[in-house]
Amino acid sequence: MRAFIIEDEPAARRILKRLLNENFPDIEILGAAGSVKAAVEWLSSHSCDIVFMDVELEDGNSFEIFRQIKIDAFVVMTTAYDNYAVKAFEVNSVDYLLKPIDLPMLSRAIQRCRDAKDHSNIDKILDALSGKPLYRERYMIRINDRIMPVNVSDIAWFESVSKSSYVMLRSGMRYIINPSLDEAEAQLNPEAFFRISRSCIIAKNSIKSIIKLSGSRLRLETEPKGELEVSRARVDDFLSWMEK
Repeated sequence: MRAFIIEDEPAARRILKRLLNENFPDIEILGAAGSVKAAVEWLSSHSCDIVFMDVELEDGNSFEIFRQIKIDAFVVMTTAYDNYAVKAFEVNSVDYLLKPIDLPMLSRAIQRCRDAKDHSNIDKILDALSGKPLYRERYMIRINDRIMPVNVSDIAWFESVSKSSYVMLRSGMRYIINPSLDEAEAQLNPEAFFRISRSCIIAKNSIKSIIKLSGSRLRLETEPKGELEVSRARVDDFLSWMEK
């Protein structure tokens, strides 16, 4: 089988290539792309048997690829999302790998491709996903030479300090992350997270109490123990969000 990888994270791309090379000698990796544009260009002039495709790429959502060209190959999605979208992939015979990818998951996906009689119906997936947002379910935290998965449900808040972005976990641990707060805000479920200021996004279930300050300001007592302030311009929207 000939494979093509569409993945914009270098570390994730290296892991997938290593797993394939070490465990599936009959699978030839033809190349890789990190963007919708590069993937469309390659797939327009080449053919392969299986495509490993990340959901979020550096220039947009990978489903845009299907809208631009017809992919005559088995498609295995690699994703950090484990909500309804995964079920849509499975129902329509498109397999999926939840990051971080491990060998049993990869073996299952490849075996499904070997057993399948024809390629997946991408149109049904696009219909299933239309109008429904995909919210991030986990982040990959890089600590020196290690990569640690962190579930969004374990995050108490996101904060920006000195042009770097951090996540504070409910355990009290704090880690730097790659996405900016603007990027993180766009990926999070707005029912669970709220941008209380330019430098902070908080999880609703990490708020223990709300203290009214002078000048219509609010201070939040949080778990893990901490105090965060809601910017004056966001107070009304924040209170409305808390009541939902």
